[in-house]
Amino acid sequence: MPQAEGAPRAVQPQADEPRDNEPQVIVVGATGASGMPILCKCLELIAADPRFESELIMSDAAKLTLSVETDLTVRQVESMATRVYDIDQMDAPPASGTHRTAGMVVVPCSMKTVAGINNGYSQNLLLRAADVTLKEQRRLVLCSRETPMSAIHLRNLHELAMVPGVMVVPPMISFYHKPQNIDQMVYHIASKLLDPFGVSTPDYRRWE
Repeated sequence: MPQAEGAPRAVQPQADEPRDNEPQVIVVGATGASGMPILCKCLELIAADPRFESELIMSDAAKLTLSVETDLTVRQVESMATRVYDIDQMDAPPASGTHRTAGMVVVPCSMKTVAGINNGYSQNLLLRAADVTLKEQRRLVLCSRETPMSAIHLRNLHELAMVPGVMVVPPMISFYHKPQNIDQMVYHIASKLLDPFGVSTPDYRRWE
């Protein structure tokens, strides 16, 4: 169907092409919402795929939630990433659009962070990295974690979902793959978050 004159054109998210077979970089943001095991599994899966590297940015609230939800230390989680940047390190590479990345995943993503991204409020490196991902039209995957959601939460998520390249992927449990334990549920959700980037997830059970 011909496109009406003056109508907005859909833009496909662009991942920067790696140079000389260099690994592609995925920026990984973590906020204070519940879901730290999913973050850890995402970092493990990225690390296991030699085609990718991860750059981790954790908020102070994320570090607090980590201590509540897991027995891991912040240092142990940071060791899973290729590189780690402080939340206030505004001169770090992810703060610039010239830094080559495949995109960004925020896992878990609090509603405060959703609001900041939707309103272009680049208060810290995590929000700035997400803003850069949007302006460069790269893939941005948001593992939005809240329930129930208010009208404000839904409005922010709706507006972000309309932006080319943005995927809103709440950590919803599915049962068609017949998970036997929580670890399998976590793996499935982490796989859905990383699938848009092409990360290898060999045990991800797709619908067939």
